[in-house]
Amino acid sequence: MAEAIATSWSISGEYFENCNCAVVCPCLFSTEAPFHSAPTEGACEVAFAFHLDKGSFGDVSLDGLNAALISRTPGPMIEGNWSVALYVDERADERQREALQAIFAGQAGGTMGNFAPLISEVLGVKAVPITYRTEGKRRSVEIPGIMNMAVHPVASAMGEDKELVAINAHPFAPEGVAIAVGEQGSTWADYGLRWDNSGKNGHYAPIRWSNG
Repeated sequence: MAEAIATSWSISGEYFENCNCAVVCPCLFSTEAPFHSAPTEGACEVAFAFHLDKGSFGDVSLDGLNAALISRTPGPMIEGNWSVALYVDERADERQREALQAIFAGQAGGTMGNFAPLISEVLGVKAVPITYRTEGKRRSVEIPGIMNMAVHPVASAMGEDKELVAINAHPFAPEGVAIAVGEQGSTWADYGLRWDNSGKNGHYAPIRWSNG
């Protein structure tokens, strides 16, 4: 843990997520006790997908790699008890996989490091083929036999080509996340669990993280 945090790293690229809340997710609003915003379905079941345009972990390049993460909480995310599973790009070599795991599991500090104390159960870490696609304003990810999710922006009163962007609402991208919705067939199945987040809340945004 100490070695991972001490290693200097930075990544830039983009991410999207698809959770089981009705649009718009209450987690974007107040999390101050006693007003913790509860997920609309009681528990939170969310999948995140990441594509790194550029990245480095010490002298290890992470350019072009992908990762995905799922998390389930029995109530508001800020209250903890997260169960998580991490998927790292099978194209990565051993050092790259270790770096991706350190960053996205929170061991290396930075954005995900803030959430590490909330995790109570790690379901597992797998190296898998991850296909991440950006097609205009659509984002999608596929892990064969495990995850197939896609989101597109919700329609805005300013026009369907205009994104609704929430600023200072999400720790992954405080400068703004687009409000999106999961497309039909947005599912995840692994570890004896299955989610279908079709028609449910989503976000996407550029990310720029580091532990500097």
